[in-house]
Amino acid sequence: MPRYYFDTCDGDDAISDDEGIDLPDAESARRAAIGVLPDMARDKLPDGDRRIFAVSVRDADGSVVYSATLALTGEWQVQSAGS
Repeated sequence: MPRYYFDTCDGDDAISDDEGIDLPDAESARRAAIGVLPDMARDKLPDGDRRIFAVSVRDADGSVVYSATLALTGEWQVQSAGS
């Protein structure tokens, strides 16, 4: 089973995956990459309303085989709600 490595960036910190995980194929790695983005956004929501989250998937040779980003933008629609 191939090993894939998931490097992430949450707008502040970039983390390089040195361990990786074994997955059946590249499509499984794609699904895992997409699945991690909402979790990253949830963890960083208290820090602000604008942020870009990114994940890159590398294969065992170190080649990036897939990448995805999630842009989070939030804004208050009433004047006093965020105060």
